[in-house]
Amino acid sequence: MSQYLLPLHIIFVVTWFAGLFYIVRLFIYHTEAEKKPEPEKSILQAQYKIMERRLWYGITWPSAILTYVFGFSLAYHLFGFDHIPSWFLIKLCFVFGLTLYHLKNQAFYSNLQKNKITWSSGQLRMWNELATIFLVAIVFIVTLQDTVSYLWGIIGILLFGFMLWGAIAIYKKARSKNEKE
Repeated sequence: MSQYLLPLHIIFVVTWFAGLFYIVRLFIYHTEAEKKPEPEKSILQAQYKIMERRLWYGITWPSAILTYVFGFSLAYHLFGFDHIPSWFLIKLCFVFGLTLYHLKNQAFYSNLQKNKITWSSGQLRMWNELATIFLVAIVFIVTLQDTVSYLWGIIGILLFGFMLWGAIAIYKKARSKNEKE
């Protein structure tokens, strides 16, 4: 039984992240549809609400729950409660941050289902990249464990975050330039 825990955990981590990445893209499209003329606006937003609901409750929430179930089962099998490695505690901090990210997406979802748009599409694009930072950090922590200094890990995550931010800024300028032409 225990040999199945790791693959099941990885599968649901992948589907959880897929849901998190795609739901924010849907939020972006839903928000951008607000600028469309009627009836296009109403048609698009109604369709996005359906897509968001199916993704959020059909894939993303179940994947998050099963990630936790298989993850904690695996951790208990590997470490018990006696000796929890420091790298695992750091990973759990990032998983906690990811869970807060998930819950904030729940708030976005709830607002958009009520036609309340609280963030611009540009803000949501930046928000979407936070999941990427969580993914990179968690994967590096798990694969490198205690082989790299935590200081270098933090520096690497910050550099990666700034690179993402820079790439988004460049994309935004290029997109703005193309829309003007």
